[in-house]
Amino acid sequence: MVKIKPFRGICPPPQYVKEVASRPYDVLNSQEAKAEAGEKSLLHIIKPEIDFDPIADEHAQEVYEKAVENFKRWMDKGWLVQDPQECYYIYAQTMQGRTQYGLVACCHYEDYLSGKIKKHELTRHDKEEDRMKHVRNQQANIEPVFFSYPANAEIDAIVSGIVNTTKPVYDFVAEDGFGHQMWRIQDEKTIARITELFSQIPALYVADGHHRTAAAARVGQEMAEANPGHTGNEEYCYFLSVIFPDNQLQIIDYNRLVKDLNGLTPSELLSALQKDFEVTEMGSAIYKPNKLHNFSMYLDGKWYSLTAKPGTYNDNDPIGVLDVTILSDLVLDRIFGIKDLRRDKRIDFVGGIRGLGELQKRVDSGEMKVAFALYPVSMQQLIDIADTGNIMPPKTTWFEPKLRSGIVIHSFKE
Repeated sequence: MVKIKPFRGICPPPQYVKEVASRPYDVLNSQEAKAEAGEKSLLHIIKPEIDFDPIADEHAQEVYEKAVENFKRWMDKGWLVQDPQECYYIYAQTMQGRTQYGLVACCHYEDYLSGKIKKHELTRHDKEEDRMKHVRNQQANIEPVFFSYPANAEIDAIVSGIVNTTKPVYDFVAEDGFGHQMWRIQDEKTIARITELFSQIPALYVADGHHRTAAAARVGQEMAEANPGHTGNEEYCYFLSVIFPDNQLQIIDYNRLVKDLNGLTPSELLSALQKDFEVTEMGSAIYKPNKLHNFSMYLDGKWYSLTAKPGTYNDNDPIGVLDVTILSDLVLDRIFGIKDLRRDKRIDFVGGIRGLGELQKRVDSGEMKVAFALYPVSMQQLIDIADTGNIMPPKTTWFEPKLRSGIVIHSFKE
């Protein structure tokens, strides 16, 4: 069963929150972050390379030191302020009229190491090490990770009771049109009950932030091993997370673009696809996949429906059932010779938040030759994969909206 705790969050005063809160570090490149960052933006702390002219190497030691300097300056200026008591927080996100409510809490590193916090993606050591340096240097989790848990009626009731009877501390719409609200949970009995309820939940699931999760857990483990008097209750044992009930989350599609046809003509590609798919020309209007094992393809100015034929997939296998597996095996590998999705430069990935028009635009421009759109993975598929210890293929899930960074920060300094 999982272990969570309240904490003394470091938060912007309400009048500054919209200026301080930012998009996460990994959805912007350095140039985009520099253009987007206002004076108070958290981007100066999570992407401090933007404060150098020219923009510095994000892995340079001076950049890590700049992050620490900026965090201290934000605290000194009162743009970030630590709460006087330990709290849980409710963080609500609204996108296209749909709102999801997460609990902001601290999770224990041992739950990740023991597998109670379950992952579905592989992580890269270099990216973990980069995030670890930030955590070590700051002695804080500046950005949260995004977890899910099996929905629980009593937790839902506690959250809805607070949301429906009290005014949020924050309530703003970011420049991307997504709404963000936050409530503090300060009542000691409520806090104790939430902690107890989570102690009965068997597992949490990493939705987004695998590298941040691994980095935070590894730093916690390092600090524990370096402390002769370690008890397991120190603040460094815990890391910042926002935990949403699984029935409120929606995964959107994560699509693929390929730069060439591997020597084939468009008609030869269509013929090759017919071995494993029912191929139907849909015309010039955008076609969106309408069910599992149905794909859309944009090629040579036309959209096509591709439906995988029975026998080409295994619905009883948590990996074999995935449309990313079908597309990777039967199209990207067999037809295009793309075997390593992480490193092959002939393929690119586009989150469904950009719409299928983005795929059409990039093919029409001549940059890419063909695009494939997939039906989104379900939360149940993600949970099945994590529960069986399997790993999803790269670029399978896209969660939207992203957590806004800077709404709450967790410091190890007690």
